[in-house]
Amino acid sequence: MKAIFNKKITFVIIGLLGMVLAVTVSGCKVNEAISSKTGAQLWGENCRRCHNAPDPNTFSPEQWKTVGMHMQTRALITNVERDKIVAFLQQ
Repeated sequence: MKAIFNKKITFVIIGLLGMVLAVTVSGCKVNEAISSKTGAQLWGENCRRCHNAPDPNTFSPEQWKTVGMHMQTRALITNVERDKIVAFLQQ
């Protein structure tokens, strides 16, 4: 009975490790896709869903950083995406 229980536990642990590995590998692929995009592309894909094109002179470079940090949580974007979008808007 104990041997069967140990086999089940081993099977569950191996399954969980496999799922963690799959999520980690798929997460890396997403990061590669994001890293190849420009700030303008990311802005178009994420921000334009809710906003019209803002005049970049609307805010100072420091204010764009603050806006980017605020909107990151609302749009569920990564730090890399946020930084590229903010750099695009600061140009």
